[in-house]
Amino acid sequence: MSAAKFSLTSGKEVKGMSRIGNKPIAVPAGVNVVIDGNKITVKGPKGELSYEFNPDISVKQEGAEILVTRPSDVKEHRSLHGLTRTLVANMVIGVTEGYSKTLEINGVGYRAQKQGKDLVMNLGFSHQVIVPEIDGITIEVPGPNQVIISGADKQLVGQFAADIRKKRPPEPYKGKGVKYAGEYIRRKEGKAAKGAKK
Repeated sequence: MSAAKFSLTSGKEVKGMSRIGNKPIAVPAGVNVVIDGNKITVKGPKGELSYEFNPDISVKQEGAEILVTRPSDVKEHRSLHGLTRTLVANMVIGVTEGYSKTLEINGVGYRAQKQGKDLVMNLGFSHQVIVPEIDGITIEVPGPNQVIISGADKQLVGQFAADIRKKRPPEPYKGKGVKYAGEYIRRKEGKAAKGAKK
């Protein structure tokens, strides 16, 4: 599996981020960590991930732990501190355990199957919806109404699953479409149901 690169998105500071940042990250046996300047590469049984962190933040490996530190307590540094620590921790989990998202397909005639490296779905359109696997992502179809997306990069897995869901988001009347496993769809009453109440 080729290395996937994290993207750093800016955002408001999350409460408790600096406390999260102070926690050392345990490096399990079988995981190799290379830190070169402001780039960290983590390699494990599930793959390899690289991330370029903000040069203001320090990331060092000491023994079987990764330590993330910040130069000051200004708001920006506190925010970057917690975010960097979270992303690096996610990398370690990703290359050892991996991440997955399960999607459910609901609707009469709606189904999915795997053809080679492609996910092929019948979603009520006049054509089949075909989604090819990309580098760093594995698609499994254990049943005609279930799709499992897995990979080492948490962000990539989440985005890929979201893209598949967008192909036919669940509609609010009968719940037909693609949804996350366990996702609650707020149902609306159809016109027939409303008329029956009068």
